[in-house]
Amino acid sequence: MKKIAIVTSNHGAYSETFIKAQIDLLPANILLYDGLLPKYYNDKKLIFSLNKIERVINRISFLFFKNIFFTYGKALNRILKNNDVKVILAQYGLSGVEMLAFCKKYKFDLIVHFHGFDASIKEVLETNRGKYYEMFHFAKKIVVVSIKMEQTIIDLGCPKEKILLNHYGPNDIFFENEPNFSSDVFFSIGRFVDKKAPYLTLIAFYELQKEFSTVKLRMAGTGELLNTCKNMVKAWSIEDKVEFLGVIKPEQTKYEMENALAFVQHSLVADSGDSEGTPVAVLEAQAAALPVISTFHAGIPDVVLSGKTGILVNETDVFGMKEAMKEVFLNRDYAKILGRNGRKRIKQNFTMHMYIERLRNCINEI
Repeated sequence: MKKIAIVTSNHGAYSETFIKAQIDLLPANILLYDGLLPKYYNDKKLIFSLNKIERVINRISFLFFKNIFFTYGKALNRILKNNDVKVILAQYGLSGVEMLAFCKKYKFDLIVHFHGFDASIKEVLETNRGKYYEMFHFAKKIVVVSIKMEQTIIDLGCPKEKILLNHYGPNDIFFENEPNFSSDVFFSIGRFVDKKAPYLTLIAFYELQKEFSTVKLRMAGTGELLNTCKNMVKAWSIEDKVEFLGVIKPEQTKYEMENALAFVQHSLVADSGDSEGTPVAVLEAQAAALPVISTFHAGIPDVVLSGKTGILVNETDVFGMKEAMKEVFLNRDYAKILGRNGRKRIKQNFTMHMYIERLRNCINEI
C-alpha cells in the first residue's frame, strides 16, 4: 500500500474514534501532521518540521527582518518525501482546503475526508464555497459518511464520480455485548452540544418517568450544554433518576450498553446548520444489540431502519421519542428483536473492517 500522511488542523481530532481507527488499522506507514503547528506525529512520536539549526535561523531572521528563511511548506515537503509519502489524506474539508495549494505545488495526491460540521455549518460552507469547488476538482477522491452529506457535496459542485460514500464502523468489542433487557435504564453517550440536543432527550425522559417511576437515564459525555442539562434535572427534582457519567472509555461504554434497555439520542440540525455525519455511538449501540431510539437526522436513517432495528422520530418531537421509549419499556421482546436486527445489519454492512477496507482501496486505486 502507498504511504500516506493523515493531515488534520483539528487539535482534538487525534483522539477522535474514526481518525484514530485509521491510524491504528490502515496497513500503511502514516505520518500525522497537525496543520496549525509546525509539528508532526510519526509512529506516535512528536518531531519538528524544521531541524534545530533551521529553527534558530528562522528566529534570527524574524527578529531582524520580520520574515522567516525556511518555510514550513518546504519543510513539510521534505519530511513527506523523505518518508516516501505519496498521498495526503486530509481529515475534514477545511484541512483539505489548507493542503490544496501545497499538494498542487509539490505534486501530492489529495483525498479529503468530510465528517460532519465541515459539510453542514452554514458559515463554513458559505466562506469556503469557492475553495471547496477548486478542491473538489483537484482532489482524487472525496470521502463522505452519509447519503445526505453526499448530496450536499454534489450540490456544492463535486463530481459524483469522485465521491466515496463510506459509513463509519463501530469498535468490534461491541459485538461481544449480550444485553439482558431486564433493566429499566436508558443510555446515552455523546458530546453535550446543539446538534446532539441532550436537553431534548432529557425532556422525553422526563415525560416518560411521570408514567413509570422505575425508569432511569444514564448520560455519558461532556460539552457546553452539560451544566444546562444538570440544572434541568435539578429543577425537575429527578436527580435520583438521571446520572451524568462524564467522559468514559469504550470498555465502560460496553458495560453501560450491556446493562441498558435502549440507546437514546435526539440529534437535530443546529441553528448554525451543524449536523451529524453518522454518529459512531449509534453504530456502537446497534453492534451491541441495543434498540436505538433517535431521529430522522443526517446519516442516522442510513444505519437505523425505523421499526426494524430501532425507532426514529422527527427532530424536536420529544413526545414521539417518549412514546418510542415507552414502547420498548413495555415490550421487552420487541426491544430484543430490534437489537438483534440492528446487530445483524451492522455486521453485514457497517463494520470497522469494511470502513477501513474501502478507505484502503480508495488510496490504492487513485
